[in-house]
Amino acid sequence: MPGLLKIFNDRICIIYLILILVVFSVGFIPAHGVLAEVQINEVPTKKLLAPDGLSELSVGVPDAEVTIVEYMSMSCAACAKFHKTTYSELKKKYIDTGKVRFVMREFPLDNLAAAGAMLARCLNDNNKSVALISVLYSRQREWVSSQALEVLLEIAKQAGFSKVSFEACLKDGELLKKLRRRRDKADKEFGVNATPSFFINGKRLRSHTLSVEEFEKVIGPLLNKS
Repeated sequence: MPGLLKIFNDRICIIYLILILVVFSVGFIPAHGVLAEVQINEVPTKKLLAPDGLSELSVGVPDAEVTIVEYMSMSCAACAKFHKTTYSELKKKYIDTGKVRFVMREFPLDNLAAAGAMLARCLNDNNKSVALISVLYSRQREWVSSQALEVLLEIAKQAGFSKVSFEACLKDGELLKKLRRRRDKADKEFGVNATPSFFINGKRLRSHTLSVEEFEKVIGPLLNKS
């Protein structure tokens, strides 16, 4: 495999064409990738949150004491499990109470992940994008399959897309470039080499379980400082 990951072609139709190939010929190509093994345990918050050409998709008040940044891949099973379990608990206890701001950043490990991320982005509305991400994770097993194109179109229509706008979104080469730049920056500058990866006020969370308790070990002391 050349480079750090499967390299996304820059031609404007590539994602849509690959989805067609996935559905009608070669079947689904699993999400995996080998990234540079860079051990970075902490990143200055200002550097981590610096603009990178894409608006932040976030939940929670902007001035919360704690900011969690997640790097996620939409086809990643561990990411889906996190969002269906731990994230829901964090949201209820910390995000909805104004203590934590949660930022979702795309780190697509394959073309299907990029397609899911692009659809969320094309809504051009933070709340709608976050809601679509939730649906994509809850139905991940359906669209990370040989039925990818059909299921993604169905989900997209429920979010307000037409077939025309769905196809136009997946042909947006500039958006694809921005997603790739975000992924590459996270890899090279922040040492992100797997999904999901988390930074809590700039500190990398090292956890095998991704349980609420593991997050609280880091969040608690930060909240107690205030």
